[in-house]
Amino acid sequence: MAIHIQRREFIFTLGGAAAWPLAARAQQDARVRRIGILMPLPPTNAEAQARVRAFREELRKRGWAAGVNAQFDERWTGDNMDLIRSAATNLVELNPDVIVAQGARVVPILMQLTRSIPIVTPSGSEPVERGYAESLARPGGNVTGFATTEVSVIGKMLQTLKEIAPNVAHVSMIYNPDSPTGALFVRQFESAAGPLGVKPIIAHIHGLADIEGAVAAAAAQPNGGIFVPLDVTMSAFMEETIATIARHRLPAIYSERVFVTSGGLVSYGTDRVELYRRAASYVDRILRGEKAGDLPFQQPTKYDLVINLKTAKTLGLEVPPTLLARVDEVIE
Repeated sequence: MAIHIQRREFIFTLGGAAAWPLAARAQQDARVRRIGILMPLPPTNAEAQARVRAFREELRKRGWAAGVNAQFDERWTGDNMDLIRSAATNLVELNPDVIVAQGARVVPILMQLTRSIPIVTPSGSEPVERGYAESLARPGGNVTGFATTEVSVIGKMLQTLKEIAPNVAHVSMIYNPDSPTGALFVRQFESAAGPLGVKPIIAHIHGLADIEGAVAAAAAQPNGGIFVPLDVTMSAFMEETIATIARHRLPAIYSERVFVTSGGLVSYGTDRVELYRRAASYVDRILRGEKAGDLPFQQPTKYDLVINLKTAKTLGLEVPPTLLARVDEVIE
């Protein structure tokens, strides 16, 4: 059974109005508002379900309750692009007051379908470069939200992997090239690898067979390692990815904590559940009359370092005290 040890505490300041008593706010906002939710993950994904629950609970605290003054239209698709396009089209046809959507491959589809329905995304990175926003301070269009990461963090992640596994000499980045953020991640990954004495290897994957092939190829050379960026396909095959990497006894760093609580070695990333709570604050403000284009697209303010000591021990790795001192959470 995993033991979770919290090392540091942090608090996100939620924007918008303070939470009123539910009854009072529900009375003021008697009209039922329609809220679309598009998740490019299967409904069996426990982590994704936890994010949506946190989002809905935070909205309830802010006065928006299902069956009272809010209707939630959830669509769970997995990473199948045809299903994503169909679900996005369906949600837009329902003409909701706002849509919450996760995924670099999802938001562009919604933007093609509507420039009027507000879209809040608790995911992604580099919104200006990817055309989501005119600027971070004032997005200007119908999309805003909370970025999950900045590409500059990739260098920190590779450095962390080298600290925990000093012998790593080549690292394979495994991701689906269909992701619009992929090219940004690759450039930063290749740029950061050289100064650390690491040979960067790019491995494109579209399914489980590709993941198994990429990991096997990394293990075929001595001192290999794995880097798993934010990617919907990697999330869809999380358990299989962790098992494959473990079978080949490779050190790996991930962008999401859930990979480490599920058996991966180390992660460095944002609290995804907390981002969904923060997204609820923006949805609340939009439902009360503010425009998505006027709400700043917020960058991450905190990254958590999570290490699985059991996995480290299995790999024969000793986590240096200097790294343990910076850890936010240890899984034992």
